[in-house]
Amino acid sequence: CTINRWFHPNISGVDAETLLLERGVSGSFLARPSKSNPGDFTLSVRRGDGVTHIKIQNTGDFYDLYGGEKFATLAELVQFYTEKHGQLREINGEIIELKYPLNCADPTSERLILWFHGHTTGRQAEILLNEKGKNGSFLVRQSLSKPGDFVLSVRCDDKIIHIMISRSDNDKFDIGGGQKFDSLSELIDHHKHNAMVERTGSVVYLKQPYNATRINAAMIDQRVKELHQSDASKAGFWEEFETLQQQECKHLFSRNEGLKLVNKVKNRYKNILPFDHTRVILKDADQSVPGSDYINANYIRVIIKVEIKPITFLVKKTYISTQGCLSNTITDFWKMVYQENSRIIVMTTKEVERGRNKCVRYWPAEGEVRQFDQYSVTGVKETDYRDYTLREFKLMKNSEVKYFLSCWIFLFSNHVNVMCMPNNDRVVCHYHFKVWPDHGVPSDPGGVLNFLHDINERYKNISSGPVVVHCSAGIGRSGTFIGIDIILDVIGQQGLDCEIDIQRTIQMVRGQRSGMVQTEAQYQFVYLAV
Repeated sequence: CTINRWFHPNISGVDAETLLLERGVSGSFLARPSKSNPGDFTLSVRRGDGVTHIKIQNTGDFYDLYGGEKFATLAELVQFYTEKHGQLREINGEIIELKYPLNCADPTSERLILWFHGHTTGRQAEILLNEKGKNGSFLVRQSLSKPGDFVLSVRCDDKIIHIMISRSDNDKFDIGGGQKFDSLSELIDHHKHNAMVERTGSVVYLKQPYNATRINAAMIDQRVKELHQSDASKAGFWEEFETLQQQECKHLFSRNEGLKLVNKVKNRYKNILPFDHTRVILKDADQSVPGSDYINANYIRVIIKVEIKPITFLVKKTYISTQGCLSNTITDFWKMVYQENSRIIVMTTKEVERGRNKCVRYWPAEGEVRQFDQYSVTGVKETDYRDYTLREFKLMKNSEVKYFLSCWIFLFSNHVNVMCMPNNDRVVCHYHFKVWPDHGVPSDPGGVLNFLHDINERYKNISSGPVVVHCSAGIGRSGTFIGIDIILDVIGQQGLDCEIDIQRTIQMVRGQRSGMVQTEAQYQFVYLAV
């Protein structure tokens, strides 16, 4: 599927009740944005001749029904309660069943699709597709001459062809009176796989959408102003972020390792689990112990294409996004840091927020040595800055200590002049950002940018593995920091004249760990920081 059709982005509670009572049956449901709490959502369910509205909280760390099960994405929450009958109940214990999704037929929701360019004129479409598209590039726009209809603009044989899409009285869409479709999305998906023949005889292929969110980096300020000033005809931050929400069903990848009974106690939130295809596998584990290779963490791999004419090369950077440690996962965390040769840890949460533990203290104090199985961590130095604390640790595997000690004894006993033992301590820098507010984002991106600048200055001067980033669930703030850093890296490598796509970048990151960048506020913060 391409979108969650049960999501209705533009309706109120009264509208939801009308839809469910007119078009639904008992057990029909839909999800919609909360009008009373922006950023939250509401699940509206028909039960007999009435409608029940259930609040969905989006904390920035997870989605939940104000208590109980917690999820990385809205799609996962809805999927869970749709499949697990009996899990959703009234306060009195009565079961609420989600049986039949009530699909959104509102064509204004098409604004959320990446190829939809709203009130773009024919001339503007030609400029975009000629300058930045290639043969097969296309976009869809509203018809200015026939309000209610649409136009498909396609680059074909280095010229731009405009094809009228008609919308009939029964809300069906067609081209030239041909096959009718329930939505623009279905029409476009059909013609991606079935070429059209234009009146002149040209065969028209829809190969790649011209993405409405792709912009020149130097124009970011103008783009932010447009998104702030959005109206019904143009997409704003909300619409761009909702596209990510509606694409979530593409990212319902398997999480089988995290679901195993032996690993459940290692998950901070039992439904926020690592994708199997990108999870970090602990190699220094006792294979006879089930689940010993498991940690709730995913690789986020990024490849940046850099063109310095006439040469094109690829710059690769890898992050690890993980949850805040539990008392029973600290050893696994340090195993992972050692295994991956990670020299930088970024922590974006306090240990306790609103009276709830977000991450146990997994590091030693300055001057302290802590032992975690076969790994020793020494607190070397701690420095407080305005927005963050920088800690330096020495990390060593005990087997190496024994090896170097035996070498030293051998050399000494054979009267070899030994000045000192080989030093194989790894210095690990722990950047702890402390001023991210609960249930929100910083008012000024400056502190985050200074924080990232300091981290990257350190990163440039060391040879190391992935940067480890965590908050509490390892998806909201972690995703926001990683998203900003990826975009700034692209600009740093390619210069201000490069093209960036913040939405597609976050979508790429979400394909490697579920729910990265949790809220519209976090998504907007990425734009503001860039």
